[in-house]
Parts: sequence; C-alpha cells; structure tokens
Amino acid sequence: MTKTSYMIEPIGIICSELTRCEAAPHQGNEGAPDAWLEVSATVADGLEGIAAGNEIILITWFHEARRDILKVHPRGDKNRPLRGVFATRSPDRPNPLGLHRVTVLEVTGNRLRVGPIEAIHGTPVIDIKPVLPQSADS
Repeated sequence: MTKTSYMIEPIGIICSELTRCEAAPHQGNEGAPDAWLEVSATVADGLEGIAAGNEIILITWFHEARRDILKVHPRGDKNRPLRGVFATRSPDRPNPLGLHRVTVLEVTGNRLRVGPIEAIHGTPVIDIKPVLPQSADS
C-alpha cells in the first residue's frame, strides 16, 4: 500500500463543559451535555439551511486520542476480551475520527448549540452532514 498523506482543516471547534476525556461519557446518549459548535467564519455560509430541530452528524478529530493503539478492551472494561479498534468505537485509533449524531437546539450566527455530545472542549470539527431519515446509516 502506498503511503499518502491528506490534509484536513477543521471547520469549527466544540465548546463544552467537558474538559477531560476521563470525564466524558462513551456515547452522547449516556448523559453527555449539550455544547456549542463554533464554526469558522470562513465556512459559516455552509450553515445555511441548518435550523433548530434538525439532526446532524458531526465528524470530529479526537485530538487527545492515542494513534498507536490497535487493540482495546471495549468500553475500557478489562473483563472484555481485546478487540481491534476498527471493531469498536474507541477514540484511540490510527485516524481518530469521531461520529456524533446530534440535534441542533439553537442557531446563532456561526454557532450551533447541539446535543447531546460527548466530545470534550476544544475538539476540532472536521465536517457536518445532515441526517437522512430514509438512510439507516445516517
């Protein structure tokens, strides 16, 4: 396999009361708070059409994740057998992308209040996608 690098520029950042990975739930529906997504002014026009009540998918970069981990105990439970990270939702992985299905609660200029989301404060947002109601994988 040829090694090729790709450059990804964040389009925004998460502003959350969660400040440490250890304090964050594993999934948004496990007690995660709402948070603000601050979108860069250079791409803010891309928010047109997003409104309160919409469901969206945020793709984030787990900037504090370890990239050298290939096997984990699911959910950090040592009683569970080791599994490859690609068979888990672990943030520790070669390319630490996060997927978060959230509801837009408020739109204020280039800021979206979304939730619930388990991403910590300062997490870069790579992309925003709409949830397609007719698609099971949205």
